[in-house]
Amino acid sequence: MCTYLTEQIKVTGSGKGGEGWFGLTDASVYFDHPVHAAAEHSLNIDFLNPGQGPSARVAVELTPESARALAKAIEATLASVPPGLL
Repeated sequence: MCTYLTEQIKVTGSGKGGEGWFGLTDASVYFDHPVHAAAEHSLNIDFLNPGQGPSARVAVELTPESARALAKAIEATLASVPPGLL
């Protein structure tokens, strides 16, 4: 069963696609059937820049366990950065 719930946020960063690096402006996070990952359902993250067309997109499909581990790793890494660098 798919939730059809999508979180969309504005982001600032860079992504590398088939045509090289591009600036990121948006991200979408949703739980659905993957296109490529070997799982029945996955947490999908699309990093994109709609102003640069459909090729300015990086897609990630993660198992729920991998997505939770990634979220923990991101939080742990940011928590360890000295305050003056954030």
